[in-house]
Amino acid sequence: MIVNADFSRAAIVSPHDYAWVASPQPGVDRVLLDRLGGEQGRATSIVRYAPASHFPHHGHPGGEEILILSGTFSEGHEHYPAGWYLRNPPGSSHRPSSREGATLFVKLRQMAPGDNRRVRVDTHDRCSWRLEEGRDICPLFRSDDETVCLLRLPTGKRLFSGPAKTMEVLVLHGQVMRGDKSLDCGTWMRLPEGEYEHIAAGMEGTTVYLRTTHTSAVAAQT
Repeated sequence: MIVNADFSRAAIVSPHDYAWVASPQPGVDRVLLDRLGGEQGRATSIVRYAPASHFPHHGHPGGEEILILSGTFSEGHEHYPAGWYLRNPPGSSHRPSSREGATLFVKLRQMAPGDNRRVRVDTHDRCSWRLEEGRDICPLFRSDDETVCLLRLPTGKRLFSGPAKTMEVLVLHGQVMRGDKSLDCGTWMRLPEGEYEHIAAGMEGTTVYLRTTHTSAVAAQT
């Protein structure tokens, strides 16, 4: 299956564009944001667990990254409410489930083979946030290849400065303005290499998940 597979072009999926499709497991549905291959392929998705749903125990040869957007997500006897960020490295395995139901942002098979770090961050914990150059940042992961964080910005503050190989954004709160177009909460956006000074927080400010694949691409400093 191929979805938004041309990484040389911008891809934007708003909540109005969400097309839920069933997974192989009853009670678990997905919105495919980008995908290369079948069930074992590289994928970025919004995943929705119905109450009392689960997946059988399975492995992740290419790793898995999860941000819990709502509800509570469980791995065995470990339970993670909304706001938790999980990073399961290549070669890991788990039995995911949700007793009450949950909605997740999930990235599969997108980690470097040598990445062996298991990450757990509670983004609702104030101690997870810090002030850097006038903006609030919750660092989630950093390597030579990528930087992942949550970024909280006031009205009009720009998201990016400097070029990057790729940038990926999920709007978690408020709105993001791309020129004169408003991107609502729940919008996912992947941008190719370039400069994007025209992308800024909307009138209510914004909180976004931000991933960049080039360490020189950082949050704007103005």
